[in-house]
Amino acid sequence: MKIIRYFIEFILVIFFFLIFKIIGLKLSSNLGEFIGKYFGPLFRNKTIAKKNIQIAFPNISENEINILISDMWKNIGRIFGEYVHLNKFSVIDEKKNKITFIDQKNIEKLKNNKHPIIFFSGHFANFELMGRCLKELGFNIGAIYRPLNNIFLNPVMEFIRKKYIAPIQIEKGSKGTKKLIKHISANNPLALLMDQRLSSSIHIPFFNKPATTTTMPAQLAIKYDALLVPVFIKRIKNTSFEFFVEEPLSINKTNNYEKDIFNITKDMNHKIEEFIKKDPAYWLWLHDRWK
Repeated sequence: MKIIRYFIEFILVIFFFLIFKIIGLKLSSNLGEFIGKYFGPLFRNKTIAKKNIQIAFPNISENEINILISDMWKNIGRIFGEYVHLNKFSVIDEKKNKITFIDQKNIEKLKNNKHPIIFFSGHFANFELMGRCLKELGFNIGAIYRPLNNIFLNPVMEFIRKKYIAPIQIEKGSKGTKKLIKHISANNPLALLMDQRLSSSIHIPFFNKPATTTTMPAQLAIKYDALLVPVFIKRIKNTSFEFFVEEPLSINKTNNYEKDIFNITKDMNHKIEEFIKKDPAYWLWLHDRWK
């Protein structure tokens, strides 16, 4: 049954991708918002999203929760509509759909440093564009990703990411470990989203409540003396975005490895919290982080 469902999903996605390709970026994004708003909630119960929002914002009203969830689905729909048009966005090319780059001074500092870099963020706005921005800015990033469960759709999404975002795609888990180590050992930067629940995670405070969080970035930062750099993208309106590259996190190493891993990861979670508070309607509230 699961295979049949995956195949039907695949056919539907390809059908809409073809429509999006024909009608262009702006109309695709608008149509995607409509699809997300009215059809997204049919595929995922809002229970987890509501629980997550109440954990992050304990004093929020029921009406505000419903607005946040609706806006989240609209954004998810826009991402869907924008997938086949990722090549039409640029942080450097004025002729393309402009992504405004904030605080450019940090980029030159990062390019001149002698350490590997781990860019980290979460599922904000159209999160796929962050890797594209970093690639355009001259970073040979290896983008760490989690393969889709849908075996038919996953190759399509991998193709889109390699063509439009970053040619070097590194699968999470044991399959991608050798490729990851080879990439960072050569002093190349990595990019990952760290706001999903993974089986290899540990419990780290997130909005003052323990949440399953990957410690892989902290481990790499200690082993390779890598910089942990927060990046963030904000949807301003429709297909307009702002992209932020912040200064590296301050890392204080001690003789207690486990404590260092915990503290570094906690600081990373805190940074993700800051980003969520800036733009809560455009974060993906569907992951069961506090399970």
